[in-house]
Amino acid sequence: MITSRLTTKGQTTIPQAVRNALHLKEGDEIAYAIEDGAVVLTRAQPADDPFATFGEWEGAADRRAYDGL
Repeated sequence: MITSRLTTKGQTTIPQAVRNALHLKEGDEIAYAIEDGAVVLTRAQPADDPFATFGEWEGAADRRAYDGL
C-alpha cells in the first residue's frame, strides 16, 4: 500500500508511483469519486464541449440559435 501524509492545510503529495500510474504531470487535474467508503482518484478528462455542463441549453431551438458560435 502506498501512503502519504496530510498537512495542517489539508494538502498532501501524490506519491511518485501514483503519478506514474496515472501519467500525471504538473498542471493536470485530478478527479475524486467516493465509492462504498473509499476514494477513487483518477486523472480528470477534459470536457470536449465547454458548454456541456449547461443542460438547460439542450433543446433544438437552442442548438439552432447557438450553432456556429
